[in-house]
Amino acid sequence: MQQEERDGARQVSTATSSEPGQTEETPIPELVIISGMSGAGRSTAAKCLEDLGWFVVDNLPPALIPTMVELGARSQGNVARIAVVVDVRGRRFFDNLRESLADLESKHVTRRIVFLESSDDALVRRFESVRRPHPLQGDGRIVDGIATERDLLRELRGDADLVIDTSSLNVHELRAKMDAQFAGDEEPELRATVMSFGFKYGLPVDADLVVDMRFLPNPHWVPELRPFTGLSEEVSNYVLGQPGAKEFLDRYTELLQLVAAGYRREGKRYVTIAVGCTGGKHRSVAMAEKLASRLVSEGVETVVVHRDMGRE
Repeated sequence: MQQEERDGARQVSTATSSEPGQTEETPIPELVIISGMSGAGRSTAAKCLEDLGWFVVDNLPPALIPTMVELGARSQGNVARIAVVVDVRGRRFFDNLRESLADLESKHVTRRIVFLESSDDALVRRFESVRRPHPLQGDGRIVDGIATERDLLRELRGDADLVIDTSSLNVHELRAKMDAQFAGDEEPELRATVMSFGFKYGLPVDADLVVDMRFLPNPHWVPELRPFTGLSEEVSNYVLGQPGAKEFLDRYTELLQLVAAGYRREGKRYVTIAVGCTGGKHRSVAMAEKLASRLVSEGVETVVVHRDMGRE
């Protein structure tokens, strides 16, 4: 099998049976590796990609991932997108994952890692609700298994292209997030999620960048604005009319342009920007909406999520 570059896309050449010496070019399949915490939604994420037409392999030993990609390349385009679920059920083979990733990189195979994250409390509730032990708890407690798994997956989480925190997501919301990232016909250069949140409910664990809007006056203390959210024109105008608000928006947009350029150079396709205020209802929501609009105008495909709005 020969590999060659053409028109900027990686191709695999395989000899046809009709005329010796003649070659037919087929692209290397897209590859997504799904991993993360047990109970965080790996199966749901994999099912979502399967519904979108991906060829999904669950619990494939990592050493076989390069072989799977090679077989896909030989399929004459019938297997164009492959998703592989890797988890601690195959922990005997898990140490081989790093070697397999290096092998894929040496062959110039583009791969993306999706990591499903969740809080300890949420994971414990899920395991208890189905009355199943954690696969790594042994003779200990569920929390012991969770701690062991976090330690095992820490390096992989750091290498992930997309981290999704499912602590407060139901199945439908997780599917919506996967659809937003993978349903498009063409993969954009960079996709952004702008998430508003309330600091009193905790930082989003899947955030790449966090900004704090608590330097602006809180509309909560304005009686006529208190019932509304940052989606209302009244609250938005109030927030953006405060000293420093528009200046922050302008300069942070410029900073994000630099960050986005760097992410593209490093091959990072996804970024989550968390915009926080006290309760996640007024200031963070208004600023997140404006920031998302700026990103869209810069050509960045953007999804807006208001994590804590309506939670009070």
